Amino acid sequence: MERTFYSHGKLLLSSEYVVLDGAKALAIPTKKGQTLKISHKGTAINTIHWSSFTVDGDCWYEDTLSMNQHEIVSDTDSKISKTLCEILMAAQRLNPLFLKVIIERTVETHLEFPQEWGLGSSSTLVNNIAQWADVDAFKLLYASFKGSGYDIAAAQMDSSFLFEVENEIPKITATPLSWAFTDQLFFVYLNNKQDSKEGISHYKSKRLKQDIDTAFFSAISEAMIASKTLEDLKLLMGKHEEAISEIIELPTVKTQRFTDYKGAIKSLGAWGGDFIMVTGNLDDIAYFKDKGYHTIVPFSEMCL
Repeated sequence: MERTFYSHGKLLLSSEYVVLDGAKALAIPTKKGQTLKISHKGTAINTIHWSSFTVDGDCWYEDTLSMNQHEIVSDTDSKISKTLCEILMAAQRLNPLFLKVIIERTVETHLEFPQEWGLGSSSTLVNNIAQWADVDAFKLLYASFKGSGYDIAAAQMDSSFLFEVENEIPKITATPLSWAFTDQLFFVYLNNKQDSKEGISHYKSKRLKQDIDTAFFSAISEAMIASKTLEDLKLLMGKHEEAISEIIELPTVKTQRFTDYKGAIKSLGAWGGDFIMVTGNLDDIAYFKDKGYHTIVPFSEMCL
C-alpha cells in the first residue's frame, strides 16, 4: 500500500518579520510544492529508508532511520538526519500512536521547485509529515522550528489569504485577489537563499528597542488586497519597504541594488535573498537579466 501527501510552497507578500508580533500578513501558496510518498518495503521492524529528490530527480539526501524504545536515530547521524528525526519524534509526541510499530518502509520526498528558491522545502515537509502522523501541522511546526506558521497555512491553502497569529494560535482568512494587473507583476530570484532563522534573530534584536505598529502593517496588507490599480499597489509596496527598513535597520533592496529601476520592488520574507516582487512589463524585466538575475517568474506561473 502506498500513501501520498502533498503541500504547496509559499510566498509572503506583506508583513515579513512583523507577522511574528501579530500583524496581518498577505500570503500566497505557490503552484509548486512537495510530495511525500510512503510504501512498505519488507518485513523488518522499526526501519524507514528515507530518500529526498530535487526538482530534477536527483537524490540529494538518503538515510536509514531506526526506532528504538525512546527515540528515532539515523545511520549517518548527519545534521539533516538529526533535524528529520526531531520532527518525527515531535510528531510522535503529538500522536503517540504514530510510528509506534514500524514495518519496514520507504519514504520519498519530491520537490517541484529548486531548494535554493526558498519556497518552503522545510514547511512543506513539516506539513506532509503532519498529514502522515495525523497531527496539527501548526503544533508540529512550533515544536520543531521557529516562525509564525504562515508557511504551514500556505501549504494547506489553495488561494491567497490573510494570516495572523497570537500565542501560537493562527487565524487564516482566504482572500482571493481580484488584481487585474498581475501580468505586470514578476518574482525575481536574487541568486541567494536567505537563512530565515538568521533573519528572525536579527529582527528580534532590533525589535527589543522599539514599539512595532502592527496595525500599520495590517492596514497595508488589507489595502494591498483591495488595490484596484498597479499604482495603488506600487505605493503600498514602497511604504512597506521603508517601514521595515527602519525597523530592521537595513537598506531596502531597491536602494541597495536597483536604484535606477523605474518600477516598484519589494522584498519577500527574510531580507537579503530569495525572491523579490517587482512591477513592470516584459521590456522592463530585461533590466534584471542585464544585472545577472535570470530566474524571473511571472505572477501567473508562480501563484495559485
